[in-house]
Amino acid sequence: MTGTSAASPPEAPLTVGRLALLSIPALLIGVLSALSLWALEALAGLLEDTLWTNTPGALGIQPDNPWWIFTVLTFTGVAVGLVVWLAPGHGGPDSATTELEPHPLKLSVLPGLAIVLMLGLAGGVSLGPENPIIAINVSLAVAFVARIAKAVPPALVGALAIAATIGALFGTPVAAALVFTGVVSQFRAKGSLWDKLFLPLVAAGAGSITTHFVGGGLQTMQLGAPYGSPQPLDLLLGAVVACLAAAFALVGVYLFPLVHRAFRALRHPMLYIVAGGIVLGLLGMLGGPITLFKGLEQSAELLSHPDDYSPGELTVILLVKLAALVVAASAGFRGGRIFPAVFIGVAAGMLGGALLPALPFGLAVACGVLGVVLAVARDGWIALFVAVAVVGDVTVLPILCLIVLPGWLTVTWAREMLITPDDLARERGFDPAGSVR
Repeated sequence: MTGTSAASPPEAPLTVGRLALLSIPALLIGVLSALSLWALEALAGLLEDTLWTNTPGALGIQPDNPWWIFTVLTFTGVAVGLVVWLAPGHGGPDSATTELEPHPLKLSVLPGLAIVLMLGLAGGVSLGPENPIIAINVSLAVAFVARIAKAVPPALVGALAIAATIGALFGTPVAAALVFTGVVSQFRAKGSLWDKLFLPLVAAGAGSITTHFVGGGLQTMQLGAPYGSPQPLDLLLGAVVACLAAAFALVGVYLFPLVHRAFRALRHPMLYIVAGGIVLGLLGMLGGPITLFKGLEQSAELLSHPDDYSPGELTVILLVKLAALVVAASAGFRGGRIFPAVFIGVAAGMLGGALLPALPFGLAVACGVLGVVLAVARDGWIALFVAVAVVGDVTVLPILCLIVLPGWLTVTWAREMLITPDDLARERGFDPAGSVR
């Protein structure tokens, strides 16, 4: 989450008049970005009902039947592979190579990208909507504003669409503000931090409010009584859970380029995406329905019945979901990695809480989420925000602000969960300098 190409407005004085005037397109972009996310997720939900409720019901099959899981994920791979192969723009850029701050795409690419996103969400692929929907909203916003307000810089429009979509995804502008705190330091416009954050916050606020009106956002759960005052033992045990969760996620991070290279050795998208669907189907058979989809509803299911899962079962869930995330992200499916990472973090925190009963359960879950999201997203602000939001207890924030420090030391030396141009060069038989190996 370090790229800033779409989020770096050109130099311009941030006067009161300019901020007030630009608030109008910021509000509009916020509302439309949230509605775009809602529409795509609603359509994906209808398709999900067809695949996982209506069709197996008509056939007299239980939707959690292992062979039905395998069938749906395999045919999801076939459908996504066909779109990536034949649609204009080939389903957009490979999500394995993109972050949350994309370049605008040609409008002709967006229908294919939207279709593969909906197919993945509905088919149970272990990816979230964040990367594709941000790319769609940035591209639509830049094209739309360019037609009606040419004076608004496209880079600023892209930044507002990113902020708006993040606000809509998480249901609060706080997440966008945390992401943009680092990004706006690179803005060339003169002004204070809050001057630079003003317009992204307007867009994110409009997006999050619209999301609340239509229904959506990150689900939170109150896990018993509030945590309360930090305790020294909790600091030690929480740091252990967070660091081990981060280290576990880093296994997937380091396997990511190897698995990506293995799938791309098949060359044709129909081959490597269908192969990915088959592998995801096998993993789904092993892990069951709880390990499918982007993971938000499944996280709530885990936290609603924590006593139903033994440490052994949580270990299987962790291994299967991490493998499913790496395979889905490597095999050409389009989607983001943060929401599945949240699920992995919840399961890791529950396992940590089961093995370390002296650690309060809510704090254990927050520490698991913190560690995994740190490793996958490589953003301490987002990790802190999501960890607090998932457990629905702001009293864990002070101790998490300390636990994040050893967690960050665990991940900062490691590679990011991103396929870089150097990785792509190696896949094609070139070294990073461009010579044939």
